[in-house]
Amino acid sequence: MSSLLNGKVAIVTGAARGIGAAISKRFAAEGAAVSLSYLGRASEAEATLAAIRTAGGSAIVTQADVRKEQDVQRLFAETKARFGRVDIVVNNAAVNHRMTVENITEAEFRNHFDVNVMGILLMVKEATRYLERDGCILNISSLSSMIPSAGASLYGGSKAAVDAITATLAVELGQKGIRVNAINPGITQTEQLDEQPFVTPELRAHVSNMTPLRRLGTPEDIAGAAVALCSPETGWITGQCIRVSGGFR
Repeated sequence: MSSLLNGKVAIVTGAARGIGAAISKRFAAEGAAVSLSYLGRASEAEATLAAIRTAGGSAIVTQADVRKEQDVQRLFAETKARFGRVDIVVNNAAVNHRMTVENITEAEFRNHFDVNVMGILLMVKEATRYLERDGCILNISSLSSMIPSAGASLYGGSKAAVDAITATLAVELGQKGIRVNAINPGITQTEQLDEQPFVTPELRAHVSNMTPLRRLGTPEDIAGAAVALCSPETGWITGQCIRVSGGFR
């Protein structure tokens, strides 16, 4: 393993499992100290923490609700208290409850947009108090923001908002030397995917056949892209929403 993030300090939200856990582990393997944030999956977050430490990495774990500004402030404060600073913020926490428009409620709308959009804005707002020049913010969006899918109005709509604010924040924060990008994963084999009732074996096979690389993505695929975008090697890239989907469009 290389050391593309050697000496960096990263906060990763939604880090208990799936893409967030994979990014956290890969960042640690690349030399970063990682502050893992989770909301309701304590045992899985602790398992991710243990895996990083067993491999020789440096990490802490903090329970925080990205919808609550006080929690976000505490997350950053605890990270700085332990590691001295913050260099990278990965906004991965998200909800995805698929439903047709007839079943959408105000509560579900607010849940999706509070977590997927406001959560990112609160994280970035606080990040501006900590990140210095060459700081990096990475938002985990989705191909659902670009490709329509029945039942994904709330999720896809919220992720389209993520794409829009990624570009806007890159303009706002560029003058401070802070980069802001997004990754738009295609269908990725995670625990969350397994919990979606619409994801049938037939759908998996169809998506795999429609993907030029002929398979679904893995969390490690997304983690590799995250390392690249947060490393100094891509210091001239900002404001971009990058598809990481094996070529699926």
